Amino acid sequence: MGHYVYILECRDCSWYTGYTTDVKRRIGMHEDGRGAKYTRGRGPFTLKYVEKFETKKQALQVEYAIKKLNRKQKERYVLESGENNEATS
Repeated sequence: MGHYVYILECRDCSWYTGYTTDVKRRIGMHEDGRGAKYTRGRGPFTLKYVEKFETKKQALQVEYAIKKLNRKQKERYVLESGENNEATS
């Protein structure tokens, strides 16, 4: 099983960062209003970034680090992620 960190762009152009073991299912939950409280009413979403990790610990550490970044830093992180970004594959 994989552990993923993802970034969604919301309809209001804000970005949401999350963790999941199933990206497709989790985005569906966000779209249905059953995801994080922050994303409710902010759909539809654009998947900007996905990265797979071997362990939950690694993924949660990266999620935490990304959540501490400001918007410009997150945009740069996504641009510089290159082949690590499965959303662009």
